[in-house]
Amino acid sequence: MSAVSPTPASPASSAAANPGIPTSAQSAPAAASWVFAEDFVPEGDAAAQARVEAEPLGVEPLSRGTVSALTFLAAAVQARAVVEIGTGTGQSGLALFAGMQPDGILTSVDLEADHQRQARRAFSSVGIASQRFRLIAGDALTVLPKLSDGAYDLVLVAGDTLEYRDYVEQGLRLLRHGGLLVVTHTLQGGRTADSSQDDDDTLAVRFALDAVTENEDLVAALLPVGDGLLAAVKR
Repeated sequence: MSAVSPTPASPASSAAANPGIPTSAQSAPAAASWVFAEDFVPEGDAAAQARVEAEPLGVEPLSRGTVSALTFLAAAVQARAVVEIGTGTGQSGLALFAGMQPDGILTSVDLEADHQRQARRAFSSVGIASQRFRLIAGDALTVLPKLSDGAYDLVLVAGDTLEYRDYVEQGLRLLRHGGLLVVTHTLQGGRTADSSQDDDDTLAVRFALDAVTENEDLVAALLPVGDGLLAAVKR
């Protein structure tokens, strides 16, 4: 994907440039409170193992707060059909299964077969039947157009940040009305909110955020858990 040009209209830069826009920086929780919130929901053994397996495979693990948020969101929409872009080592998949309906099916796409083998082991370790997940090894932008319009309750974006905007576009097509689009790593380690940062990944994330906030068919919130979790409901 070619480098993305900066946009002056990004939500982060707009807030920083206009002191009249209310912010919550002064009321942000202390570090201890943030850690308390992140660790509020205990992590299961399988999820902890998936986190350990992530680093050797070059996968950025999700925080405990992000994992618990994914479970909560999947439960909130009573998800039965879920698409995941970026299988990783199964950490996010485990979180989704914990909130999905007992007959729910996860379709997960990842370029790396090694990652999916680890995810399969993680799912099997907690007794998730093989017919409840489809692990597709391939390019997401090749696979996603083959999936049915409006057939999914939740779409999780956790793949290549340079392709986030394309993933968002595909995700909106796949979602039913009332379904949830969820995007991980949207704060980019603090770079998204810093207008001086203009690397390709950060710009791509800002463009994806803009695509969501500018879409009148979406009701969105950017949750400050882990490295940022965008959640948007399709009207």
